[in-house]
Amino acid sequence: MNKNATYRPAVDVIRVVSILAVVLIHTSSRTLETAHFNVNVVPWTLFLNQVARFAVPLFFLISGFVLELNHRDKLDLAAFFKKRFGRLFIPYLFWSAVYYWFVYTKHAAGFLMTLLDGSSSYQLYFIPSILILYLAFPVIHRLYGALTNRFVLVLLGLAEVVLLYREYFGQPLGIFFPLTIAILNYYVFLLGMVASHYEKEVIGFFKRWKFVLIAMLTGLAADIFLEGRTNYLRTYNYVAIYSQFRPSVMFYTLVIGGMFLAFTRRNGLVERAGRLLGRLAYFVFFVHVMVLEFLWQRLGVYLVSQSGGGVIRQLWFDPAFFVLTSSISFGIAYLAHKVPGVEKLTG
Repeated sequence: MNKNATYRPAVDVIRVVSILAVVLIHTSSRTLETAHFNVNVVPWTLFLNQVARFAVPLFFLISGFVLELNHRDKLDLAAFFKKRFGRLFIPYLFWSAVYYWFVYTKHAAGFLMTLLDGSSSYQLYFIPSILILYLAFPVIHRLYGALTNRFVLVLLGLAEVVLLYREYFGQPLGIFFPLTIAILNYYVFLLGMVASHYEKEVIGFFKRWKFVLIAMLTGLAADIFLEGRTNYLRTYNYVAIYSQFRPSVMFYTLVIGGMFLAFTRRNGLVERAGRLLGRLAYFVFFVHVMVLEFLWQRLGVYLVSQSGGGVIRQLWFDPAFFVLTSSISFGIAYLAHKVPGVEKLTG
């Protein structure tokens, strides 16, 4: 298949938006931790943290879309695993080693175990989770017709909502963590695959109902913020804030993904910017935590010491910390990609 025929500028834009949302979650989380999760004194920080919660589910959504788009006509298993796992696993192995031995050096488990569950650094759990769905993709692809029968698709969606509700409000699944994340995202992954087959219909739907969907998006963002705040104040469990796997976030993610697919226009500027930044996004995913730690030690710690109560209340801090962390991370990624061959090792 012609690569140009499967290129979508929206995919690169979504990758960049998703990684920026990941960075915003992590930078704002540091402020929340410093405030000891006193959400009443840092509502702006909590708001930023919650409205970015679409980040990881959107990665799963776009992964399903891209895989099905590229392998719709023919799926060569050997080529698929060689390309996909090579592209994901080698950088994952490299950065896991960097974080394990040089950044976060106190571990309760050996390196091989942290490789299995992505615990060398807190953002790395995503890689073994997405690898599980990559392993499942050939089976899902083969069963696509049965799984996307309308009745079956509705049942699978209801099952996902129940699982997400149980995970967030009830009893977590309590199984191998990356497998839990894969299970909690199987439906958005599958809907991404479906969207690749009905791209024109999806775009038409979102354009036709854009004002209703924008209102829905605003309502969902407000609901996710209030949901996180209310559930945390009820339980005082920080997972109520940190979890992005909730029914509300799933619907929020689907609307955001559809909006970007429908309204990202194909033109020279968008393509150039999208291709460049999208190509750097994987590196940024890995490196931004080190950049965050470096900046926090030089900026955040100072502001905490000057704050009196140990809480950073300045409204400018979270946006500034996010922009600085993102800019430096993308800058490092851009320079690193100038070195021949480094992309294969570092992403």
